[in-house]
Amino acid sequence: MTRLSRYILAIILGLATALPAMASPVGQWEIEFGDSRYDVTMCGDGTQLCAELIWLGNGADNAENMPYLNTLLIDRATPVRPGQWRGKLHLFGQTADGTITQVNAGQITLRGCVVFVICKSYDLYRMAP
Repeated sequence: MTRLSRYILAIILGLATALPAMASPVGQWEIEFGDSRYDVTMCGDGTQLCAELIWLGNGADNAENMPYLNTLLIDRATPVRPGQWRGKLHLFGQTADGTITQVNAGQITLRGCVVFVICKSYDLYRMAP
């Protein structure tokens, strides 16, 4: 191994150990509008992601939305890379192909698309324990 190769390898290893590890997505999250909260768990084989709607408020707690309380928003989304899962999103009676990306320890972004054309993104923020 050349001196330059060792130097580059040392820099890469140093950066890898200096970067903080991403926190687990497990916990309670609130959607950006502040009207719904979700309990996120690892499920299935332990690498899949599930999220259950656990709270509605601020106007979302109406007769139209209440049937979705305690139902799954995300059901066994599979990992595609560290911090990202892909699966079906079930949001208030609509189902879409979705991607769940953990942006950082306190934010998750859901992106759902119907027929690969109509897409919508939602940000969820970690609730304080």
